[in-house]
Amino acid sequence: MTLQTLRPEVQAAVEAAQEKQAVDITVLKLSDAFADYFLLASGRSQPQIKAITEEIERRLHENGVRLMHREGKPGAEWLLLDYGSFVVHIFSERARQYYDLERLWRSAERITFPETPDRPAPPAEPENDSIHP
Repeated sequence: MTLQTLRPEVQAAVEAAQEKQAVDITVLKLSDAFADYFLLASGRSQPQIKAITEEIERRLHENGVRLMHREGKPGAEWLLLDYGSFVVHIFSERARQYYDLERLWRSAERITFPETPDRPAPPAEPENDSIHP
């Protein structure tokens, strides 16, 4: 599985996350599940998580991809965008480690995207004590 072999809407979501400098971008190809793909990405701060989410929503909306359901409020450490055949999970780095979806779906085929080397990563913000969305 490569970026080019993914469905166009999943490609667009990955590219939107990359544009907002998401870290640890991973696509899991699921089998016998409620969705075909999970896109997982992390942000280093609440503003970055918000920016990643908004860019994915904007890009997919422009491409005519309808958002079916959204979970997580502004400021949450885990936001979920359900597009039916694929689900986007945007985490704080701490929440991503805590919930560890990669381990839960360890049998899924996966592709991991490297961070963009020409853009420095934004500084991490201190996290609050709660990791629940």
